[in-house]
Amino acid sequence: MDKKKLMLLLGALVIAIGTAMAARNLLAGGSAPKAEAAQQVPTGPKVLVAQRALPVGTIITADSISFQLWPKEMVQDAYFIDGEADMNKLLGTVVRYPITAGQPVTQGALVAPGDRGFLAAALGPGMRAITIPVSAKTGVGGFVFPGDHVDLMLTQTVRSTDSGDTLKATETILRNVRVLATDQSTETTVEDGKTVVRAFRTVTLEVTPKIAEKIAVAQTIGTLSLSLRSLADNAAELDQAIASGNVKVPAGANKQQEEKFLADAMNRPVDGGATFVTGGDVSRFQRRSLPPPPPSPAMRGNYAAPVAGSTTTTVVRQGPVVRVTRGKTTVEEPVGGR
Repeated sequence: MDKKKLMLLLGALVIAIGTAMAARNLLAGGSAPKAEAAQQVPTGPKVLVAQRALPVGTIITADSISFQLWPKEMVQDAYFIDGEADMNKLLGTVVRYPITAGQPVTQGALVAPGDRGFLAAALGPGMRAITIPVSAKTGVGGFVFPGDHVDLMLTQTVRSTDSGDTLKATETILRNVRVLATDQSTETTVEDGKTVVRAFRTVTLEVTPKIAEKIAVAQTIGTLSLSLRSLADNAAELDQAIASGNVKVPAGANKQQEEKFLADAMNRPVDGGATFVTGGDVSRFQRRSLPPPPPSPAMRGNYAAPVAGSTTTTVVRQGPVVRVTRGKTTVEEPVGGR
């Protein structure tokens, strides 16, 4: 290849390289248009919405609802509007209809203490309300308020039908029972920032249908008394129940479902494991148990007779007996018989 052709080839190569670099710089220097997603921000007022799913019977707390911007054309008269609704008055109300997360809360979906239907809405699923009479002595002096948890004690005097002796006893028949109302009030009265303690004659409790039957019978047996529980007792007993396996959190439950399950378990009344105290545990002059019935005059002697159709022998106590020996055999014969 001659020198002239070689120079032309090198020149063409340099031009090609320069053209490629210029095109690369041109493409790299151009800015591609950026697609910006248009976000539609509601321009309407703020309405009250549920922060999580609120089933029937949920008590409204500060973390369950909040105000959120809402399209103006979708705002309804039944919504709670920020600036018009008082949040403090909504706390403590109860959900009457189920509300999904993010759904606006309507005025008809909440029922306040003292309103019609509040007690029925405050009851948990499958629970019942039952009212018992109390006095200042049996009702903790009026220091029981709606929302508290109490134990129920039954005091009775058991009389022996044979000897006439009596046995005084008190037993705790129910534990961790939630108080729904005192008299006809479902809310606590506050004056000048202080809770007002008032005497009441009846207490309404939240129980299961079976426990309601038990309380109805207990009222005919003796006197029912309330024993106020500490707020820390429920959490401690729940930890013990979980550790022992009596309460098991459902597998796969999220945090909210787990918290709701534990809250329901903590508020559920406990029927069983009753404790009792008799008069002998309090005073040495009282009995610890009823004496056994004395034998009747006709139930004397030691004549044994087999029960027909049975492999056991029942001792039939009759009148006086006489032992009669005939040869090597000795039998007992009742007086007057052969």
